[in-house]
Amino acid sequence: MHVVIMGCGRVGSTLAHSLEQQGHTVAVIDQDPTAFRRLGSGFSGRRVTGIGFDQDTLREAGIEEAGAFAAVSSGDNSNIIAARVAREMFGIENVAARIYDPRRAEVYQRLGIPTVATVRWTADQMLRRLLPSGAEPLWRDPSGGVQLAEVHISSAWIGHKVSRLQEETGVRVAFLTRLGEAMLPNSNTVLQEGDLVHVMMRVNDVEKVEAAFAEGPEESH
Repeated sequence: MHVVIMGCGRVGSTLAHSLEQQGHTVAVIDQDPTAFRRLGSGFSGRRVTGIGFDQDTLREAGIEEAGAFAAVSSGDNSNIIAARVAREMFGIENVAARIYDPRRAEVYQRLGIPTVATVRWTADQMLRRLLPSGAEPLWRDPSGGVQLAEVHISSAWIGHKVSRLQEETGVRVAFLTRLGEAMLPNSNTVLQEGDLVHVMMRVNDVEKVEAAFAEGPEESH
């Protein structure tokens, strides 16, 4: 998969290398051409000098072929504008924005843009937002048979109850992250736009669960 990253600071450069190591192609955008020094000579992806929310700049970075977009520059406003352009203008589904002001997280989540606050940022958290099946599990039991993971859900699940999601996929929803806050759902909880779903599932069922989450509910139900 091709991933476009806006911002070549510590976060963006680390993320770029992590994605390349996982076999993805990467393009990094930054207004300052000297920022690309952080990537080092070992980085084989594209280096694009420009504004990350400019459509021509994004096209040069390969946004039209991209499967994910990360806005991790030093400016909250720039990050959310770029994330919205990637989502709304180019139809990129897997989009995440880094934020400095956690009070803005609720606003961004309502726009359907998952956020990662700087104070608790890790490369793995950002990878989970960008790659539905690309991150390590959050937890795995000692026997290695069951794991807790954040799984991306298709927009087709929005408006359906958590109980239906569990029945059709065989998982147990451990918790949701909604508007930047964790919550424990009950059988009547309805999935909303921007929800991050954390589930317990058997390790052997990961591919089947990811496919069911991506496809949406069965029409026959």
